[in-house]
Amino acid sequence: MSNECKKCLLYEAGEKVTSGEIEAYINTLPQDIKADNDTFLNRISFCKRCDYLISGMCRKCGCYVEIRARIKSNNCPDVNNRKW
Repeated sequence: MSNECKKCLLYEAGEKVTSGEIEAYINTLPQDIKADNDTFLNRISFCKRCDYLISGMCRKCGCYVEIRARIKSNNCPDVNNRKW
């Protein structure tokens, strides 16, 4: 059994290809649907402390948290204990 920490975002885990692809996708989103940077960072701070985060993905919904948190109309997918 591995003792690797999975409580991190993709770029922190060294998943450079996937992280780069996620960043490239976010860069294609229209500016008017993106959350501002302060909102994004606040959302990500909750995700990083969440038990459902594993290697940049939310086990509650299967999304990449960096994408979900960047879109301003999105909410935390944990409907019973929503963080943002």
